[in-house]
Amino acid sequence: MLRYIAVMSPAVKTILERVSSWPAEDQEELSELAREIEARRSGVYRLSGEERTAIDVARRSPLASDDEVEAFWKRRGLP
Repeated sequence: MLRYIAVMSPAVKTILERVSSWPAEDQEELSELAREIEARRSGVYRLSGEERTAIDVARRSPLASDDEVEAFWKRRGLP
């Protein structure tokens, strides 16, 4: 980690040195912001564990199965 910090701007270096003393909730907030910046820069968004879990839960939701949704769109003439 220290090797990466050496090539960062002084402002980033200072704040990252302080992050370990922050509460976990604040560290997670910083992590989310950093993921958003990385996604904007790379064009690739990486889901957090919490987001992945939410998607898995939604996919298993009793609201409608994938087959039911597909049938719905086919009835309306959409692929």
